[in-house]
Amino acid sequence: EFWSLDLAVTRDVLIPRPETECLVEKALDYLAADSDSGRQRILDLGTGSGAILIAMASENSQHAYWGTDISAAAIQIAQRNAIVHGLAANIHFLVANWFSSFAVRTDLFDMIISNPPYIRRRDLKRLQPEIQAFEPLVALDGSEDGLLCLRHIIQSAHLYLRPSGMLLLEMGYDQKASLKQIIQRCGQYEDVNFYTDYSGYDRIVAMRKQAKR
Repeated sequence: EFWSLDLAVTRDVLIPRPETECLVEKALDYLAADSDSGRQRILDLGTGSGAILIAMASENSQHAYWGTDISAAAIQIAQRNAIVHGLAANIHFLVANWFSSFAVRTDLFDMIISNPPYIRRRDLKRLQPEIQAFEPLVALDGSEDGLLCLRHIIQSAHLYLRPSGMLLLEMGYDQKASLKQIIQRCGQYEDVNFYTDYSGYDRIVAMRKQAKR
């Protein structure tokens, strides 16, 4: 269950976790704040089971949603979940490596959202046995420093966002300082905010593409 929705999962996707609901909540808050913008285009990178988009579309079906994942098996699961909840017409799922199916500065979105791999490689062996046995480690492995995917998304997303478009990311509880540096060095965002999860840990970072870009 995620966002009070039953979702199918297999060994090809992560089991959706409660802290990711915090990411959905913040995304919905930002969409509500920009409600005067009308129908918006939203992209979920590394969609997995489709949990994030299905939760968002269940609350706001008037928007257009896209989800990408490098795993064809994961996309099949996401499509199945969208069909079960009657949302297949609202969400377009694509097999892609992050932004690879979209054109720079042509395919523009109002919001990009992601729960990317962010666990340090050396910490993977410390995960619970059930995670190691039943979930795809590629969806958890954030490289040696845990920041590889987060860094790539931050450095690339502004090319696919409309001016003032939002980027929201789930992150590790101890990555706030590093992400502040990455965002500052990128120089493409403003209105940067960090949010905690239900346990009080830093878990979400949200930023707005500079309007002048």
